[in-house]
Amino acid sequence: MRFDFAQIVPMLFGVAEKEIMNTQTQLLHIENLKLHFHTQGGALQAVDDVNFDLDFNRAVVILGESGCGKTSLSKAILRLLPRNVETYEGRVFLQGMDVMTYSEEEFRHNVRWVGISLVPQAAMNSLNPVIRVGDQVSEPAMIHLGLSKAESLGLVRKMFQHVGIPQDFIERYPFELSGGMRQRVALAMALVTSPSLIVLDEPTSALDLLTQANIMNVLKRIKQELGTSYILITHDIATSSELADEVAIMYAGQIVETGHAKDFFPAPLHPYSQMLMASVPRLRSNSDPMFINGQPPSLIDLPKGCRFAARCPYRFDKCDEEPPTFGKNGSKVKCWLYE
Repeated sequence: MRFDFAQIVPMLFGVAEKEIMNTQTQLLHIENLKLHFHTQGGALQAVDDVNFDLDFNRAVVILGESGCGKTSLSKAILRLLPRNVETYEGRVFLQGMDVMTYSEEEFRHNVRWVGISLVPQAAMNSLNPVIRVGDQVSEPAMIHLGLSKAESLGLVRKMFQHVGIPQDFIERYPFELSGGMRQRVALAMALVTSPSLIVLDEPTSALDLLTQANIMNVLKRIKQELGTSYILITHDIATSSELADEVAIMYAGQIVETGHAKDFFPAPLHPYSQMLMASVPRLRSNSDPMFINGQPPSLIDLPKGCRFAARCPYRFDKCDEEPPTFGKNGSKVKCWLYE
């Protein structure tokens, strides 16, 4: 059962039809999203003016170094905010509905889990160790879909079949499962309410290579069978390339390049993207992997111009004076080289 989010919300809250954007092929549209945290040293700009789109049945992979704001972006989309938020603004459209205008109660009941669900980082440690996995996976279906315990467990069995978990595992506890199986349980929990979009935050971290490959195969099969869209947040370029339809490169709180995966992986454009790709070992290459000199800038004390300028081999005067933007000619790269 799949909910049409754009139809549910107007019925529940009386939203006028004219307020719904005409986005027949667009699942997610993000405009100028910002998430800044208050710290003793000043405002930490974890997500700063992020824009991107995602269509139905597509997967966008967000790549970048640790600390660039990838996980904070997922929290901003799902409104999972800590107490020290200083700035949280922008527009997030899900199937045409501006969900940033909803109250917390409306968002919790009608967006989180129903429209967008999350497989969190270190998901295999996020399960309650003293509750059977079947009961944990069934809980979102009971709360958000209004199903009985028996109906929700029947739905859990179907989700277990989709993600490749044996039916008898429904009675097991998390400590009885391997890391790969616990990861599949977390994925089944995200799928049980049939959301159109799943945010996956490092879904294969801390797993061995064989288990990583199995999880990625499960994600590809679910995408094909259920039409689910993904936002995959990771720094694992090799693994993410198996799933990606679109790629977004994030650096110092901003997205600096976007593009189709088939175009990006063979020929990235932004200097940071090029160096990031060059750091990946290749089987059919005699060249050694390179590393990126220097460190990312502090998100509290950001430079005036391009945030990558201090590490960029193509740096020139304008890079220090003015922050680059996506070009007016349709360029999907924030770099003065492509002005």
